[in-house]
Amino acid sequence: MSEQSIEERLKSLHIELPTVSEPAAKYANCMIVNGLVFVSGKGPAGNPKGKLGIDYTTEDGYRFARLAGLEVLAVLKDTLGSLDRVKRAVKIQGFVNAGPDFEEHHKVLNGYSDLLFEVFGESKGIHARSVLGAVSLRNNLPVVVDSIFEVDATS
Repeated sequence: MSEQSIEERLKSLHIELPTVSEPAAKYANCMIVNGLVFVSGKGPAGNPKGKLGIDYTTEDGYRFARLAGLEVLAVLKDTLGSLDRVKRAVKIQGFVNAGPDFEEHHKVLNGYSDLLFEVFGESKGIHARSVLGAVSLRNNLPVVVDSIFEVDATS
C-alpha cells in the first residue's frame, strides 16, 4: 500500500490552502538555495490587527499562527508544484506582537508547529524553532512566521 500524498492528507484533514499572497515590497516569497527553501515572513490571512495579551487571547494567537502556517504551505506548493517535494521542516521562527505582560509566546507558535505535524507527520514535521515577542509587527499583525524547509531538488 502506498503512502498517502500530502495533497490527500490535506483533503482528509479538511485543510484548504489559501491563495498565495504577493510580497508587500521588493523581495521574493521564498528562495531555494542548496536544497533549502527559505520562506519570507507570513502573517495570518484576513489581516487581523492587534496584540496578544491585550486584543487577543493565547488561543486566538494559536489560530493566527496556524493561519500564517497555511500561508507558508501555500507558498511552498506554489513554488514547488507539490508539497510532496518537502523532505522535512527544518526551522520555524515566530514573531508575536504582544503586550508587555504576555508570557505565552511558545503556546501561540504551537499553532504552526502542530499544523506541520498534521500535514507532514512527525518525521518530516519535526523542526527547530524560536519565538520572539515583538513590540510591533508590520500592519499591526498579531503573528508573523518565517520558515526553512529541506526539499527534493530533483523533482
